[in-house]
Order: sequence, then C-alpha cells, then structure tokens
Amino acid sequence: MSSDSLATAASPALSPAPAAVAPRKLNILILGSGGREHALLRAALKSPLAGSVAVAPGNAAFEREAPCHPLDAADAPAVVALAKKLAADLVVVGPEAPLAAGVVDALEDAGIAAYGPRAAGSRLEASKVFTKEFLARNNIPTALGRSHTDLASALADLRTRSLPVVVKADGLAAGKGVVVAHTLAEAEQAAADMLEKRVFGDSGARVLIEDFLDGEEASIMLMVCRRRYVMLPASQDHKRVGDGDTGPNTGGMGAYAPADVVTPEVRRRVVEEIVEPTLAALEREGIDYRGTLYVGIMVTAGGPKVVEFNVRFGDPECEVLLPLLADDPVRLMWECATGSLGSGEREAGCGGEVPVKFRDGSAVIITLAAGGYPGTPRKGDVISLPAALPAETQVIAAGVARDAAGNLVTAGGRVLGAVAFGATLREAVDRAYALAAQIHFDGMHYRRDIAARQLNRRRAPAPLP
Repeated sequence: MSSDSLATAASPALSPAPAAVAPRKLNILILGSGGREHALLRAALKSPLAGSVAVAPGNAAFEREAPCHPLDAADAPAVVALAKKLAADLVVVGPEAPLAAGVVDALEDAGIAAYGPRAAGSRLEASKVFTKEFLARNNIPTALGRSHTDLASALADLRTRSLPVVVKADGLAAGKGVVVAHTLAEAEQAAADMLEKRVFGDSGARVLIEDFLDGEEASIMLMVCRRRYVMLPASQDHKRVGDGDTGPNTGGMGAYAPADVVTPEVRRRVVEEIVEPTLAALEREGIDYRGTLYVGIMVTAGGPKVVEFNVRFGDPECEVLLPLLADDPVRLMWECATGSLGSGEREAGCGGEVPVKFRDGSAVIITLAAGGYPGTPRKGDVISLPAALPAETQVIAAGVARDAAGNLVTAGGRVLGAVAFGATLREAVDRAYALAAQIHFDGMHYRRDIAARQLNRRRAPAPLP
C-alpha cells in the first residue's frame, strides 16, 4: 500500500476557454491548505488557461502536485509579496479568514486580480449579526433574530422563545459556532459558553439568538460578479459527526450534489426571493461583490429561507461541485475577478444568471476524520492509501503532514476526503465508500450515511392518489 496515491482517477477534461478570456496563460496562486484548496488546485492543474500553479501554504500532500510556499494566508503584505514574486495573474482565496482580513483588498490595490470578495463583502460571513441585519432591511426571508453582548439580556431573550432555538457566535468559528438547543438549559449553557467562557474567543463576544427554522437544509453556491452569477448545483452537507445527524457539529463529514430537495420550484424561489435580491442589495449598499457567495438555505413549508451566508466555497461541498462542472472553473473565476463574467451575453451593468455546462450524474465526498475529532484530534498516525484508485474517484488531502521518515501522517481533524463521481447517486456513494474502505489510519472514523436521506427519499413509494 502506498501513502502517496492521491492522484485523480479518470478525471474529465474541461471545456476549453475562449481565447478572448486572457491573452496568455495565467500564473495562479491558491491560498489555503485544506480539502477545498486541494480541489481548487486539482481544477487549476487541469485548466487549459493555467500556466504555473502554486499554493500557499498548502500541505504535505499538495507538494507532490505543485510548489507550496509557507506563509500565513491572512497576512496581506506577505501574500502580495509572494504574488508579485511569482508574477501571479490570479490569486484564488480559499478560506474565509484571509477574506475577512482584507487580503483581496490588498491584492487588487496592488493590481493583482483575486477571486474572492473584498473585506466589505466578507462581512456577510465574518459577522452573523451584520448578515441578519442585512437580510432584515432588504426583506430577504430568514429567521427572526436578535443580538446580545451581555449574558443577562441573552438569557432574557431565550426565555421568550419557543424551542428549539439557535444560538450563534457572531464571528468566524470554523463552522462550529452554532448551537441548535432543544432545551432551555442547553440554550443558556451555549450563551454562557460564548459570552462568558469565550469558547470561541472574540468571535463569541456577541451572540445572535434566532428562531429555529424547521425544514431541510441545502447549500447553494454562486460564483458572483456583481449582479451576474453562475449557480452551481445544489448540494447537501452533513455537519454532525455521527450517523443520523447525531453528536456535535463539525466542519463537515461529507456532502453530495445535486441535492433533490432543491426542486425546480424551490430553485426558482431561491433565485427570485434570495439570490437576485441579495446581489441587488449589495450593489445598492456599495459593496462590489466578486467571488463565491455560499447561501445556506432551509427549505421550509413556507419556502426557502436563508440560514447563513459564507463568502467562499464550502468545504466539503467544493470537492463535489467542481467535479460536476464541465466548464473551466479557472475561466469563471478569472472572469468574476476581472468583472467580465457573462459580459459577452448581456449589457454591462445588467444582472442575472450566466449559463454554464455541468456533467450529468452525481458526486459524493466522505470525510475521513482523525480519532478524537471534533474535539482534540489525534496527530501523527501513519496514513495508508491504495496503490491505485478506482475509476472516477480521487483522494482529497486536508489535515496531513509528513513525519521524520517521510510518511504521510494525520495532522488535523478532517484528514482526507474520499470523492467519487457516478452516473447515479447510488453509484457515486458506492464508489466513495469502496474507496474509503481501502484507506486506513489509526483512529479513522467516518459517517456511513452520507446521502442516505436522498437515497431513501428516492426509494420511498409514491403516495396513493
């Protein structure tokens, strides 16, 4: 068994980019070190537009595919200096922290194109309170909520609400700053943990308490250029660590796409009631939004409502969406970054959806997590991978490093992703789990029910007339 078999098996070719998109090959720098960034790296390496491709900081697995440069991706001056050194034409910012820190602002001010919103737009993820207020003043459907900076007012608010109730840390918390409380005691403990114990540091100095939305959650990923956008297939993430959505929240234990819960009618309402009003409101408020807008929605009996906004590709959703995209994602990111997305199809200043091509079929990722995750993960366990990968599969590397002997070892909570594509969802799921079964490291655990909700829904008999 090999510890370095991370290449993609049978990856599809990407559609060629029009010559007018860029006068020459693009030097690309990708910021980040997780599974999302590995997927972006793979996409860039396949792009007919790519010249050189580098990553910062990357991880031990990335080094076999592209040059990696150690730096803090949220250190704007260091990122600009590296981009200039590499003569980067396009910087793709993967995680949220550099976006909130204004890395895109610094790059654009230096004349370097960057895919991702500037700091003003990044507040949609960096502050849940900002987003709640933005949604309210623009009449975009969401749950009712109120913010608090002291525990007494938060507890008083909680006692007026029906259960379950949602308690959120205002700032960035790596996807873990949300508690859905089913008892008042649980809700009060969550508020106390955030406001007094500061379990999320300054991110929990202000909390948002909001009504629980009853329904089924889905992720809508948009590649945005002001009011023009590409809408990727709906996906569904699995946040809780255990089967049947049990246990604590994680950064994501798996995902699949497309997600049937977003029916054509739900999609229409998402576009008309959420996506286009949001982009129009950003423009009205003077925010030049270019990059990914992740819309977390709840499909309720009253229609789709916004659960949250993120300002970058979801992780692990990115790893299943890029394999479904037949058009070149590098071309789309370049056009978003340079303000030219869809410019050949509609007048400048006009908004609306820009059509792209997708593969028929489904994609699935199974997150392989370290022992102890989502608490304190074990580190240093040697990873064993199959010598060859099955067709239409790939291994995505996230929390990995190398030990003194050169072995690939665990170095984070979400270690690897077993990704598969299939003509059907069942085929993709079976391939992903077959791949996961060929991977081993001590303490490895993963959910056994990724996409089960959709598979069960498809198996259910049609209701009687």
